[in-house]
Amino acid sequence: MTETIEERRQRAKKILAKLNKAYPDAVCALHHENPFQLVVATILSAQCTDQRVNVVTPALFEKYPTPERLAKAKQADVEKLIQSTGFFRAKAKSLLGLANGLVTEHQGQVPRTLEELVKLPGVGRKTANVVLGVAFGIAVGVVVDTHVKRISSLLGLTHSSNVEVIERDLIALLPQKSWIDYSHQIIHHGRKICIARRPRCRECPLLKLCPRVGLPPLAAAK
Repeated sequence: MTETIEERRQRAKKILAKLNKAYPDAVCALHHENPFQLVVATILSAQCTDQRVNVVTPALFEKYPTPERLAKAKQADVEKLIQSTGFFRAKAKSLLGLANGLVTEHQGQVPRTLEELVKLPGVGRKTANVVLGVAFGIAVGVVVDTHVKRISSLLGLTHSSNVEVIERDLIALLPQKSWIDYSHQIIHHGRKICIARRPRCRECPLLKLCPRVGLPPLAAAK
């Protein structure tokens, strides 16, 4: 029987309660001390683990602590510092463009609106949502990373593989006050329990609420 939108919304409410109990202290795993550092770290995290980014950023931030300093950097020097994050040439170009944009358009300050953020080089909607939610506590959307995309599908909260559609589906189901925490909690859940290659379903606090879309019956799961 097909679940109605209201039934799905009620199930999502129960999922949120379970997540709040299981991961009450879930926060962004990227180390940062200010909004500028966060946006830089988030750009570097594309196709890279947060752990690797956290290894790289201390030296990067020591050498380029402000947008003004980074804007004056040579791309080759930035590339050397971030090489291990992958796609380092494109990321270095984005970081220099970001820094220049912050200096010339925003007096060196990270803007607080989605519209302004996504105009900056290297900043897409996902990065903008991370910065707004984590740095400023502003919930204008839901961060959809690989964990959120995969687990929201398993939970039957979305039937799309398109991140923009997934975000719209989640926005329609989740109360705005939970948008920021939901992403943090689902990311932690994906790293600890709902592991992509070998989900630990029998240990999952969401098991009774999860239709396990796309997975074999639990009795056959190994």
